[in-house]
Amino acid sequence: MSQAQHSDPQLAETRRRLLTAAAATLLVFTVGVVGYLIIGHGEHRFLDSLYMTVITLTTVGYGEIIPLENNPAGRIFTMVLLVFGMGILVYFASTVTAFFVEGQLGHVFWRRRMRQAIAELREHLIVCGAGVVAAHVIDEFRRVRRPVVAIVPAGGAAPPVGTAGELLQVEGDPADEGVLREAGIEYAAGLVPALESDRDNVLITLTARQISPGLRIVAMLTEPRNEGKLRRAGADAVVSPFLIGGLRMASQMIRPAVVTFLDSMLRDRDRNLRIEEIDVGPGSPAIGRSVGALDCSAVPGLLLLAIVDPGGGTYHFKPGDAQVVAEGTRIIVMGDPGAVEQLRRRYGGQRLAETSAPGDRAPRAGA
Repeated sequence: MSQAQHSDPQLAETRRRLLTAAAATLLVFTVGVVGYLIIGHGEHRFLDSLYMTVITLTTVGYGEIIPLENNPAGRIFTMVLLVFGMGILVYFASTVTAFFVEGQLGHVFWRRRMRQAIAELREHLIVCGAGVVAAHVIDEFRRVRRPVVAIVPAGGAAPPVGTAGELLQVEGDPADEGVLREAGIEYAAGLVPALESDRDNVLITLTARQISPGLRIVAMLTEPRNEGKLRRAGADAVVSPFLIGGLRMASQMIRPAVVTFLDSMLRDRDRNLRIEEIDVGPGSPAIGRSVGALDCSAVPGLLLLAIVDPGGGTYHFKPGDAQVVAEGTRIIVMGDPGAVEQLRRRYGGQRLAETSAPGDRAPRAGA
């Protein structure tokens, strides 16, 4: 079974009905042609037998090329072919009509276009879920111009995102290996299991970690007692929306100015400022150079906040110009997505350069 069929039972059922109807129609025509060849005792050509089959099944009523006046067996065969064949033709016609009327053909092309678009992605982010949390996560990724694919559980609707543009999505069980591969997990940078069930999120995390050991996974947590299970399953970070909501309410009470500033920064659609991090990967021109030589301030709309030593052990806030950058360092900046992306491409290293050209990669199975 293909991944598309596995992740979309309705589409698989439609294809099965079409194939069944087409096979039955082909069988009827084959029986008709062979039958008339036998009735004609080999004196008539294949085209004559096909003509007889067509005018019989379509009830057109033109003249008989193969005479049946004095052939009772031929007339019985024609009546049987007409009765059973007409039913099969009607079934085939109704199936094809339903395929077009119900929009299944458009759905087939939509899924194919989705699969092709997802196949071109690298270093994208995958969000599993159809709820409010998943919608907010997807919206944020899209606002900062990070490619994202949504995995919508079977029978659910796509998350109600507020950002413009079509959302790339895969329908199916997010814990299914085939569905995760269809979403491009082998080439993804991160995964967010955001279902309302901790059990589902644990299973998704476990499956994803087995497929892609280096994938970063940030899982949603509903019950605090399940945090350990998510981490043991392979989650790099666990986030409880209820805990974050409570902290936010407390912050709004005791430090309203700070919260208002952060809200304004995050919700400003014109500037769209974010605090981002840039990994200094292998081959980056930043390796061995000082912070001052990076000249981050030369990028319009960018503010250098800190650098993090390899391994994440030490943070250097407002680093001095003499601070040397090593491989594995993370540069933390604040700015709009365009400025951040410019700096990321400049100092990201070989890994980013290799993933910036989707057309250069080898096609993956099932794409």
